[in-house]
Amino acid sequence: MNLNKNNFKNLNLTIGLAISLCFQASLAQGLKIPGMGQPSGSSISTGSPVAPSVGSSKTGLRATSSQVDAVAPTSETQKEAATSPGQTPSGERDKEYSDFIVAIVDSEPITNREVNVRALEHLEQMRLQGTVIPPKDSLLSKTLEELILEKAQLQLALESGITVNDEELLQAQLGIAEKNSITLEQLYAQIKDQGQTIEQYKVRLKQQIILQKLRERDVLSRLRISDLEADQYILEQQKKGSSAAQLVNVSQILIAVPDGTGDAQLEPYQAKANQVLQRIKSGEDFSELAKSTSDSMDAKNGGSMGLRAESRYPTLFINAVKNVKPGQVVGPIRSGAGLHILKLMDRQQVDSENSMVTQTHARHILIRPGGQVSQNSARAQLSEFKRRIEKGETNFAELAKQYSQDASASAGGDLGWAAPGQFVPEFEAVLSQLAPGQIADPLVSRFGVHLIQLIERKQAPISQKDRRENAKKQMQEKKFEESYTTWERELRGRAFIEYRDPPV
Repeated sequence: MNLNKNNFKNLNLTIGLAISLCFQASLAQGLKIPGMGQPSGSSISTGSPVAPSVGSSKTGLRATSSQVDAVAPTSETQKEAATSPGQTPSGERDKEYSDFIVAIVDSEPITNREVNVRALEHLEQMRLQGTVIPPKDSLLSKTLEELILEKAQLQLALESGITVNDEELLQAQLGIAEKNSITLEQLYAQIKDQGQTIEQYKVRLKQQIILQKLRERDVLSRLRISDLEADQYILEQQKKGSSAAQLVNVSQILIAVPDGTGDAQLEPYQAKANQVLQRIKSGEDFSELAKSTSDSMDAKNGGSMGLRAESRYPTLFINAVKNVKPGQVVGPIRSGAGLHILKLMDRQQVDSENSMVTQTHARHILIRPGGQVSQNSARAQLSEFKRRIEKGETNFAELAKQYSQDASASAGGDLGWAAPGQFVPEFEAVLSQLAPGQIADPLVSRFGVHLIQLIERKQAPISQKDRRENAKKQMQEKKFEESYTTWERELRGRAFIEYRDPPV
């Protein structure tokens, strides 16, 4: 399968800090999301505010790891494939730009050529998305400021000893390939087709992961919420209304609309969204359409965002599905990201004073691609395991003990009881569709390839501890953006920045 050019270019953007992703990604080689108020808090990166506890965690579920498929790595060599504002062939790029220093950040120079190359990456993306092209001076100025912040952060990361090992880098590439429904080999081929080298791509991707780790460590460390603060938050929420709370499960199809698109330019995106909506009304499966047409991160899960409290969904979504019944579809509705078609999958009413939720008891086998094991071979091996289990030739627990690369292997892959929201979305979305005893087809997640079996479900009360941790998550989500902006401003203020001649 060839990688869609627009999707590929989207792989080559600088990191965007999407809050929803930040709070879905903090699992260490795994799936279970730890309490956000604890040191293993989450972000979009491969680290944690403090050293992650992996040794005792269930790999694939409980400790911190990366949301590398949320990374938008910019290839340092995309310059070789992009077209300059003046349509200069890539081979002439070196001759076109004078390579003088435009700024110095903590003794690290930024050259005119660096700024122009990065600006070309942004320009190419704008063209693909149909975004209005800003004046050249404005584009170069904003790009320079972007590079200044990036250089300052990379310098701090270097001084802090933040690194990325080969395994993390490999998992990042596998995640990017999986998100675009191609193999790693196909991803490499696409990179080469654009005139880039694999090693240069890896260098840039490695830098982006390092930046993610730094941001997680420094920003999330500001967001620790005490038990007392969480309890106070719970009381305040109860005073605002009744003790009843809603859990909802919403699936979405997103038709991305570039920033800056005015109403006059919206027509092609609106037409596409209306076409998708009509296909749904004609009886096509929502989940399959999400996989093939949605631009959202949860597309590969059929658009499912999981069963969670209303407060953990965008207000726009909650308002849209407020008066619909499970199974009904609404939209398109517009947000800053684009046009959304929403399907309400489930709604549960719970009493916050005596809350009951559906807990799941599952087990899994995890195989992490690497070395001689490709993603496809891992998937094939797990498919064979599924066939043998279903035919009664072996049992799940024994295979997990023998083959799973997860700390749960010694327990036969048993993950214990989990409440909604404890697993990462891609794992939870598959788990929610299983009947007790059923085994899913192999799932590729950000951490490897999983074979999942649902053992049983039950209704259980939400403990005070869980209620408190949920409150901490909500408080941290609300504070994240402000905290990140403050951190970025402080870091820039501490850096030594010397402006030279402006980029041209």
